Order: sequence, then structure tokens, then C-alpha cells
Amino acid sequence: MTASTLITLATCNLNQWALDFDGNVQRILESCRQAKQRGASYRLGPELEICGYGCEDHFLENDTFDHCWESLAQLLEEGATDGLMCDFGMPVLHAGVRYNCRVICHNRKVLQIRPKTAMADNGNYREGRYFTAYSTPAGSSANFPEKHLLPTTFFAQFGQRDVPFGLYHLHCADGTTIGCESCEELWTPHASHIDLALRGVEIIGNGSGSHHELRKLSTRMELMISATRKCGGVYLYSNQRGCDGGRTYYDGGAMIVVNGRIVAQAPQFDVHDVNLITATVDLEDVRSYRASNPAFGIQAARKATEEGGG
Repeated sequence: MTASTLITLATCNLNQWALDFDGNVQRILESCRQAKQRGASYRLGPELEICGYGCEDHFLENDTFDHCWESLAQLLEEGATDGLMCDFGMPVLHAGVRYNCRVICHNRKVLQIRPKTAMADNGNYREGRYFTAYSTPAGSSANFPEKHLLPTTFFAQFGQRDVPFGLYHLHCADGTTIGCESCEELWTPHASHIDLALRGVEIIGNGSGSHHELRKLSTRMELMISATRKCGGVYLYSNQRGCDGGRTYYDGGAMIVVNGRIVAQAPQFDVHDVNLITATVDLEDVRSYRASNPAFGIQAARKATEEGGG
């Protein structure tokens, strides 16, 4: 019997607050609970959702990073990832360098830490003050990530000492491929989703901390529609919704886009702390869409050759 190619995916708006670790954890747990109720296999959350996006110079304090790991351990201990792959946002100190990261977890295991490669430093953004844009070390590739040593409590609680760290994607046992893009990377000329798509990644999650500007939502939509219309694929976008304790308003608008078409979208303005949306998609539609584009096939084959077989 042929395995089903249907998958239910979840993304959300969360009303997170800077340094409100307890409250942030509870809102994340609620989003995971709702995702499971709706039969989702994958849940995406906003950028830096565990500590809140607007911590500012508190990102320069090691306590902020320590509390994030404590919060992540609490999420795993309370079953947030039981039967659900979760893409969390939090800062990570790796080899003495501060990175803005996506942390992928499933069944109480950390599967991957994926650092952000492009900092937002325009307008109201000052990410370069707190974080460093990640570059793959010389002589390595996306197929051979670095190792990050987890806090000792993770070995005591979950039996895990380290986790892959770097720019790569996940291959699931059923053949599904999942990758990450983070906020600003969508807006760059050589966006991360291009290489991910050419490597065969079917599901791309983008956790963002994007504030409100007039017509900015339209630009986001255009970028995601264009990305998936050109490359095919499923693109999930998650965002904070609220003020985060500062003067900037983050305007939600989480969405799911498939092959150039928006299939689910959360409100831009609402009063709910957690607003989760889901969509059930057929990955065979992505594979057929890409197969029907000869130019995509040529560039994907070239990418595989350049990387020694992908």
C-alpha cells in the first residue's frame, strides 16, 4: 500500500512578552495543545518566542540564554513535542557567539538547531547589536553540521548530550523533508528558501518577529506567494501579535502558502493570546508542481552535483 502524502501543518500568532518566560511557555504549550487537537504533525512558532523578541540588551546577558534552555526543558517535560514536531524560536550561545536560532524538537528530543544567516538592521530593527549572522564553517557543508553541546540538565532529563547545529534540513522516515528560514532571510536577494527548494525540501517554516507597517503584510504575502509559485512547496509563516512590552506592535498574520496560493491565514489584529491555524496539504501536489517545471529540475540537479550528490 502506498503511504499517504497528506499532512496537517500548524502555525500561529502568539502574544509573547519580553522576559515573560513562564507566560511565554504557557502560550507555547497552548498552541501545541491546539495543534494536536487539530491533528497536526508539525507546529511552527514565532521568532524568539521563548524569551520574547524585544529583550534588547538582555540578549547580552547569559541569564537570558540559560532561562531559555530551562523553558525549553519545561516544554519537553510537559509533553509539548509528544507526537508533534515543533519549531521553536530562541537565542543560542554557540562557541562563544550569540545566534538567533530555530530549535526543532520531536518526542522530547532536540533534532536540530538552525541559526539565522541574515540580521534585520533596518528601520526599527537592531539585531546586529545582539546576534551574529551565521556562516557555514570553511570546508564543511549543509550535510555535515557542527555539534552543539546541550546543557547538562538535558542529559539528566532526556538522555541527550548534543545536537546538530548549522544550515541543513530534516529528512523524515516517510520521505517528508522540512527546512527553516528565519524572518529577514525571506527578504534577502538570495533567500534561504531557494537553496532549500533546490535540495528537495517540501515544507519550509519561517518564524518571524515582524512589526506592523502600512502595506507590509501585502509585501510579506507577495514574497511568500512568489517563493512558492517559482519553486513550489509549502511555506508556513508565524509571527508575534502584540507589543512585547515595547513600543513596537507585531501584527500577526500567520499563514500557510502552497505552490503560490494562500490556503490559511490568521488575523492581523485580534485579542487572542494564541491564534493557531492549520491546513491539510498533499505533498504529492508539491512534487508534481516541481516536476512540471523543467527549469526547476535542471537547477535542482545542478545543485545536487555541486554538493556531491545532495
